[in-house]
Amino acid sequence: MTEPSLSPAQDSPLLGRALVEEATKKSGLIWVRGEEGERALWHLWHEGAAHVVGDGAGEQPLPGLVHGGTAEVTVRSKDKGGRLIAWTASVSELEPGSEPWDAVTAELKAKRLNAVDSERVLERWAAECRVLRLEPTSSTTDLPAGSLATPPLPTAAITRRPVPAALPRLLLGRKKKRG
Repeated sequence: MTEPSLSPAQDSPLLGRALVEEATKKSGLIWVRGEEGERALWHLWHEGAAHVVGDGAGEQPLPGLVHGGTAEVTVRSKDKGGRLIAWTASVSELEPGSEPWDAVTAELKAKRLNAVDSERVLERWAAECRVLRLEPTSSTTDLPAGSLATPPLPTAAITRRPVPAALPRLLLGRKKKRG
């Protein structure tokens, strides 16, 4: 008797690709690990890849994401915020003014919340920012077993102290004696 596969996406490349696309489209944020660490990024799914804009004034930083490199993308659940799927992406930078850049930035502009200069945002992105295409190279990769949470640094600032003895009386009030 054979054991069932833990990941149906690994059995079928088409199913895995569809799972990556659907999960990434529905998630508002993706976690991207490049050469300089991991960062949560807002994105847009367009024509088979996630697109991010950043590295300019007022935009999200894109640390370690370089043209021609790779990145590990982890997609979270929009409902619960937990990890759903991870995939490897090839990173390419779109050239400002090119046809793909124009198509992607028009949709990114509509999705960009709270832009300071919404009328001139495309000109600012062309001059100051990078628009990157993160295209899946593998349908899925294994999710890490641990939580990936970093423990907080030791500090003298703490919030857990014993409750002062008088506090319950102050909060609940004293019962007044009726005479």
